[in-house]
Amino acid sequence: MEEDDTVAAWSERIRSATAEGRPLRIRGGGTKDWYGQTLEGDILDTRAHRGIIAYDPAELVITARAGTPLLEIEAALADHAQMLPFEPPHFGPSATLGGCIAAGIAGPRRPSTGAPRDFVLGAVIMNGQGQVLHFGGQVVKNVAGYDVSRLLAGSLGTLGLILELSIKVLPLQQAEATLKFDMNGTDAVRKLNEWGGRPLPITASAWRHGTLAVRLGGAEAAVKSARSALGGEVVDAVEAERFWAGLREQTDPFFAAIAPKAALWRLALPSITEPLQLPGAQLMEWGGGQRWWITDTDAQTVRISAKQAGGHATIFRTGQNYDRSAGVFTPLPAPLMKIHRGLKAAFDPARIFNRGRLYPDF
Repeated sequence: MEEDDTVAAWSERIRSATAEGRPLRIRGGGTKDWYGQTLEGDILDTRAHRGIIAYDPAELVITARAGTPLLEIEAALADHAQMLPFEPPHFGPSATLGGCIAAGIAGPRRPSTGAPRDFVLGAVIMNGQGQVLHFGGQVVKNVAGYDVSRLLAGSLGTLGLILELSIKVLPLQQAEATLKFDMNGTDAVRKLNEWGGRPLPITASAWRHGTLAVRLGGAEAAVKSARSALGGEVVDAVEAERFWAGLREQTDPFFAAIAPKAALWRLALPSITEPLQLPGAQLMEWGGGQRWWITDTDAQTVRISAKQAGGHATIFRTGQNYDRSAGVFTPLPAPLMKIHRGLKAAFDPARIFNRGRLYPDF
């Protein structure tokens, strides 16, 4: 089927679903089906709409259809020594560009470069009436009013069917090195905050099981200078790549310990927060700002602990018997939820797209 025919067929299907109030489940490679609330609706598979539309390495912008495999995007960028700056996890070889942005999940490089939403320059989407809408463009300064293109990041497909995306990319770094230090969690938090206040080329950090790992990246001279200033033990390059990939894709042994009645929680906390004295395994990333916690503690207790520390908590993955009835994402304050509902009503008035995926009644 030709691209135009695919889009036309989707438009007809969406108009029919809206008329009948029948939910549709937008799905790319399905590598993040576990993320969010319970899945609902007939699958609308985006993978037929794929391919890189435009890529000008000199302009640091790539435009591609939403069903394009993430591996294809990254391979094209690597040929020109460039990368997706937010180091997105794949969670499987069939991950797509649309799913990457819709999930809005960033990898270890997030604190040093930014989140997926920070690099979305433009988008083409289809709304609940089957209409094709264009937002943004292929340059940075192109937005007036709501920046709808960036609203799509993390929306989990609840606002519309993403057709195309324009993403700002960055050059690969000339040099990288990973250092490791033996220290407890409290000392790791203090060190990370101390280093965060200095002009050091730190691109990732992680603490677990009494070891702090720090990745440096940038110009050769900057990395060499930082290695001398920080000390620590230099990690073999192959081992370091395996470690950071394991964190990004959650194939690291830490993430394999989710018991049937437990959950993997993602806590977003002020970076200065000392390790929480709570039962279960903990891992810190993002300079102390992101904490992974595996526990069978109930959702209310976890969320209260996160709130008292100045942050919030999200259920990321669960064992098969964990109670998710409290909601995967922290409930929004009424004024903010009102804005969310207004946006949902504007783009998808019949609530057919990924119904309940973000919030149970959304």
